[in-house]
Amino acid sequence: MPIRLAILSNAGGSGKTTIAAHLAYLIGSSGYSVALIDLDPQGSVSLFSGLPRPQNNRSLATVLQDNFAGDWPTVDLWQDHLENVVAIQGEMGLVKSINELVLHERGAYLLADRLADFPLPHDLIIFDCPATLGPLPLIALSASTHLLIPIQVEPKSADGAGKLLEWFYHSFRRLRLKPEPAILGILPNQYDRRLAIHRNILEQLTPQLKQLNIHGFPPIRFSSEFKNASAQGLPLHLYRPRHPACQDFNPIVASIRQALTEASK
Repeated sequence: MPIRLAILSNAGGSGKTTIAAHLAYLIGSSGYSVALIDLDPQGSVSLFSGLPRPQNNRSLATVLQDNFAGDWPTVDLWQDHLENVVAIQGEMGLVKSINELVLHERGAYLLADRLADFPLPHDLIIFDCPATLGPLPLIALSASTHLLIPIQVEPKSADGAGKLLEWFYHSFRRLRLKPEPAILGILPNQYDRRLAIHRNILEQLTPQLKQLNIHGFPPIRFSSEFKNASAQGLPLHLYRPRHPACQDFNPIVASIRQALTEASK
């Protein structure tokens, strides 16, 4: 079974899509095949990866329809640099899917059902989720083997992460997930060590996570170059490969590669 990693946050601006796109590129560069699935009706992956809007309804919304027959609407990402990374795009059709999921008898499990009935061949599947605790993150949760929680190093985001963890454990019990997805850890994002409040929050976060037995990754630093790179549809590693922030992803990439190695045994 491949690793299915849901990137979840209940706060907007936490950098979920930035992280998802960079991890897809970096794991793909390691020789693994990756499918990046966008559950955001606004199509964040399309924007960050330089893709045009999906044509002829070829998006995740079609996968969630009852007449889906296994024709996954994949599009290549960064095909001038990689041959093994694809995206399944999100778009406004997912707004209708939200209402349908609530009424569907298998609503919370529908994405897991699709992956069971029509497996994707990729080693790693990444779910980029919208910043809500609604039906779309729920179907990602039930389909996942692992979870990653990015947070901004801000008081509101740090508090929101606690509420998100409560939602996780409540959903695990309600959905009776066996096994429960493993939490890879909390990933602080947009960290500026020049700001005292960022340093203080990071210092407070570390012992709190230790008490909860949840891993805390070293932070991804703030840089406006992430926005410049995404405006070109590129990860920072292609846009400015010598930028020091490129190294910030190494710990989380190592953790995912370890999970992939263990899954292959």
